[in-house]
Amino acid sequence: MGAMTVRARTFAAVVTSLLAVSACSSTTQPAPVTSDSVPALTTEVVREYDRGDDAFTQGFEIDGDVLYEGTGLEGSSFVRRTSLENMTELGREDLPSDLFGEGITVDGDTLWQITWQDGVAIERDPDSLAERRRVDYDGEGWGLCSQDERLVMSDGSSTLTFRDPTSFEAESAVDVTLDGNPVERLNELECADDGSVYANVWQTFDIMRIDPETGAVTAVIDGTPLWNSMSASERDGADVFNGIAQIPGTDRFLVTGKYWPRIFEVRFTETAPVGQN
Repeated sequence: MGAMTVRARTFAAVVTSLLAVSACSSTTQPAPVTSDSVPALTTEVVREYDRGDDAFTQGFEIDGDVLYEGTGLEGSSFVRRTSLENMTELGREDLPSDLFGEGITVDGDTLWQITWQDGVAIERDPDSLAERRRVDYDGEGWGLCSQDERLVMSDGSSTLTFRDPTSFEAESAVDVTLDGNPVERLNELECADDGSVYANVWQTFDIMRIDPETGAVTAVIDGTPLWNSMSASERDGADVFNGIAQIPGTDRFLVTGKYWPRIFEVRFTETAPVGQN
């Protein structure tokens, strides 16, 4: 797609989105990944938050009492700050119309935002969201999180790339595997307090918990119950599962999807509570 015009790229992105919506909205849902070697977890819902359905969610992260969200699609990508206390928007910055926003992360006094096929990472002020500078990188950008003085980035393959948080230069990489097989289409990332990296798998309801040192998947989390808990009308306008943000210092996460009208506060558990679908 490197030589495509902006209009053609936007059209292709919309078509891809519509196909993903169709796949999720059909009666045939993607089957959860299973493994005999790692735990199969599910989502225990602690709380739900209503929100607008205007966010094609690509990046999701909590820093202090602020939820940061980055969104995609050319011509409608933005990054925003939201109060965790009452889920009101505190600030928003739109991307130029020719950029397709992807993952975000906060690292100290820097908010990084990557782009899909534009090869551009944007350094922002985390309070004002104002752009400070841009840095070029090779390949696609999907998910991003901050861990132990490094950034972890996905590109839609089975590879996680570790980058310097100041220069954004790639320093090393690891291939993600489950039972020795590569896990492709790694998307939004969350670097958790326990050292694990959590990753959405695009066009599925699966979240992989990953050991970033070895690349081995240590648990598979099925988010299907969250999708099933939404009404038919809510699902009609929703796209794929995407967005993971740990509530710091807790065992709870906020998760959502592209154009989902709800944010779910969840725990990842071995079995769902009685009565939860």
